[in-house]
Amino acid sequence: MGMHQRTWLSLLTLPLVAAFTYPVMFQPVHDAPRATVQVAAQDPLAGLSDIQDVLNLVRDNYVDKPDMEKVINGGIQGVLERAHPLNSYLTPEDLHLADPGPAGIGITVLKRQIYAQVVAVVPGSPAAKAGFVVSDMVRKLDGDSIGPMSAWTLERRLRGPVGSELTLLRYAAANGDLKKITVKRERIQPPPITLRKEPRASVLALADLTPGRANEIKAALAGLDHKLPLILDLRQCAGGVLPEAALVAGLFVGNGPLATIQETGHPATTLSVVPANLPPFAQVAVLQGSYTLGPAEALSSALKKQLVPVFGERSYGLGVERTRFLLRQGGAVDVVNKRWLGAGGEFLGAGAEKPDALKPQDAVKGAPAPKAETLGYGVLPDHIIKALRPDDHAVQGTKAEDDPLPRILEILGAQTKTKTAA
Repeated sequence: MGMHQRTWLSLLTLPLVAAFTYPVMFQPVHDAPRATVQVAAQDPLAGLSDIQDVLNLVRDNYVDKPDMEKVINGGIQGVLERAHPLNSYLTPEDLHLADPGPAGIGITVLKRQIYAQVVAVVPGSPAAKAGFVVSDMVRKLDGDSIGPMSAWTLERRLRGPVGSELTLLRYAAANGDLKKITVKRERIQPPPITLRKEPRASVLALADLTPGRANEIKAALAGLDHKLPLILDLRQCAGGVLPEAALVAGLFVGNGPLATIQETGHPATTLSVVPANLPPFAQVAVLQGSYTLGPAEALSSALKKQLVPVFGERSYGLGVERTRFLLRQGGAVDVVNKRWLGAGGEFLGAGAEKPDALKPQDAVKGAPAPKAETLGYGVLPDHIIKALRPDDHAVQGTKAEDDPLPRILEILGAQTKTKTAA
């Protein structure tokens, strides 16, 4: 029996597209941020005449008339996404699209093949009011499947005019609920920091590291009892910029490294903590999780390097940056071409996959943390506290034992006694 015509498409297009698009996608362009521009030694489309024969087979043998532009563009996007989910291919038409609008629904998502995973939710936003939480999955936007969308397209589709509606097909990982949810876009304002004052400690939760956070935190610290431990909760801290992370770190520690940026074709650049020389707290600790993303991972790493204990789960490892490269034949690609190293030398953004799961023995109460290089990317905590929701203490009906604060204070107290005895 002969091969089905549809099979030609799947077998031929992926190696085909990878073969002739890779040298094209990574050609530097005139406005790329590089000191010198290297011109390819040969035509990046050399050999295309041979590949054209394969394209002709697809066109002539497919059971339905294929849209060859979609075949090629889809193949390019597939190649890019396999390298990193934030990579995107933009057609010439995409580059001329108008800005979708200033409003959003208040979620940050990460493309994961056929769905988008919610990695941050802005408190008080339309998404938060509609019940979205981190770890939810979005399968469709306005009836369109997530799979064919690039990260660039996905980010655009979440935005729009103020008051415009967006319908999402959400799968709630917590309970398996799948339903359509319609929300109205609003101008999303950076949420304020939240301060939880307890008799034995203060907990300061941070949602992002946008410019101005350091001053906001500094003002909040002035009203706290410095004799009590301070817990910096970064479990749902996503977005922002590295310079602000350097300023926030300087509120708690002195001179030291923050992160190192590695970029293809450029020497590494090291950023340092910016000390504020504030009165110290009796103890400072960091609480992070798998949704501590980007600049917050650099902040956690820098504090850990200066012996601030870190509690929670390993962070995701999303310390990366993208650059847009224009293509000779039109269109462009957004490529992740920078990654960060933490203050301890750990990779904070080095791949498309989540770090390896922690082994059971790694979570033994009081056990020393394993070496970072054995468990993949992201910041590994000193003390592993797993499966904590970022808003546990604020969720109605949450069991008291789910609150990590008692366990953190127990460990900090034990450390204090050990130092005093020594």
